[in-house]
Amino acid sequence: MLTFFVVVPVLIAVLLFALATNRVVRMIAIVFQSALFAASVYLVSITRDADFYTFVGSYENLLGITLRASSLSAVLVLLTTFIFLAVTVYSFVYEEQDARMFWFLMFVLEAAFIGLFLSGDLFNIFVLIEVSTLVTVILAMYDRKNRNIFHGKVFLMTNLVSVQFFLLGLGYVYRLTGAMDITRVTESLAVLDPANLRLPYVLIMTGVAFKNTLIPLFSWTPKVRIYPQAPTVVAAVMSGLQAKTSIYLFITFQDVFEPIAAHEIFLAIGIVTGVFGAYMAICQTNIKNLLAYSTVSQTGMIIVGFSLQTQYAHIGGLYHIISHAMFKTALFLCAGIIIRSYGTADLHKIRGVLRRMPVVGTATITAVLGIVGAPFFIGSVSKYFIFEGNHPGMMALSILMSLGTMVMFVKFSKIFFGQSDLQGISPVPEVTKVLPVVIIGGLCFLGGVLGTQLIYFLFRYVVVIHAWTYMYKSLIFIAVVGVGCLIYEKGIKGRIIFERMGAATTSFKMICASMGVFLAVMLVLVF
Repeated sequence: MLTFFVVVPVLIAVLLFALATNRVVRMIAIVFQSALFAASVYLVSITRDADFYTFVGSYENLLGITLRASSLSAVLVLLTTFIFLAVTVYSFVYEEQDARMFWFLMFVLEAAFIGLFLSGDLFNIFVLIEVSTLVTVILAMYDRKNRNIFHGKVFLMTNLVSVQFFLLGLGYVYRLTGAMDITRVTESLAVLDPANLRLPYVLIMTGVAFKNTLIPLFSWTPKVRIYPQAPTVVAAVMSGLQAKTSIYLFITFQDVFEPIAAHEIFLAIGIVTGVFGAYMAICQTNIKNLLAYSTVSQTGMIIVGFSLQTQYAHIGGLYHIISHAMFKTALFLCAGIIIRSYGTADLHKIRGVLRRMPVVGTATITAVLGIVGAPFFIGSVSKYFIFEGNHPGMMALSILMSLGTMVMFVKFSKIFFGQSDLQGISPVPEVTKVLPVVIIGGLCFLGGVLGTQLIYFLFRYVVVIHAWTYMYKSLIFIAVVGVGCLIYEKGIKGRIIFERMGAATTSFKMICASMGVFLAVMLVLVF
């Protein structure tokens, strides 16, 4: 059964490569993708209590290719099939001349993501990381008119460097355990001398931290810079899904190296990443750049959730993976419609979105309310659990990270009001583009109202939201809204220095040097 999830997207890719110009074939692709989504719902239902395995071929567990569906990987497969279904409908009318290659690469990317989530073998994970990175770079530079060749090449080259750290770490793990199977490796490392685990752990986590764009690594520069020129659906997939593959690697290897997992170190790194990503987002004038840096910030928040080592924070981190995928996919898809309507991505020039496109504007506002953690929206539930508990300083940390996000989207929200003279290309978006953003925007609301029920269905956790605590945090949210508006209007709006900071970039050499420094510091700190 698990093989089915990897093979079907490849078959769809081949079908579309041959016949993508035929709209009937595109409809067939949507039907198959819908069936894959339905199958992934069933997969989630059968993996909530126990892992599910498929052994490819007639080989034993340690010799062949093993596919493993855990409760987490099944949920990520569900998320992948849903988002690819949404972007498939959104891209039904694709303007690129060579549409068949675009569709082929998109579904190959889906197969790579699903294979990565289901793989029970560490080396297969490495191979699928490479495949997904290469396909993502090609897709990001697919638009012939707006290709950013330089940042695309830097993105590819830096990822190739980072994955060498990852591969060296895997080689060291194989030397210690004689296995690549995740379950066997985890069991073997648990009984070894922790001193022998330090080098492979740091090597692997350097590559993983780079993939997660964690500060002080400079991976965020080339990653963010390719967003503005990338096709809208590619940007949505990069932010909504590719970022989740990196988080999945982080969770997996923290579990594999549990005897020496550096939770305190990554807690500090997550906090810095969350604050820094929000600051850089505030400095942007391009709508896609702002959303891209917001992904850096939200990744930091998820890392915080998994590094606090409390049950509620862990649940919050898991649910924030879903939350972020929902509202960020919606925001990027809405941004594509808005940019096309106005003919620009400049936040200073886009005004009156609600008046020009009330449905798209409402869906965008719903996603914004989700990301800032407004009461009754999906982000409020995941943030409630991340910062819930008796961990000292959690309330202050919650306010600090929420304030950065709030200021960021106070700036973003200026696009909804006022009036603009820009006419753009097509003021009226196609129904196939509007439908996915309306559905995902609605899920941003339902994910808040039905948050505890969804957490139970997806992760089998029984959680309770206390009314008084939720009301108290809602009052804090209102205060954060006021302070965020004040900070933007009085301290940031119209100041050129922030826009100059937003244009900051780094060289390839500096990015590689940051990996080396990160490795050296981690070797010193990890005992």
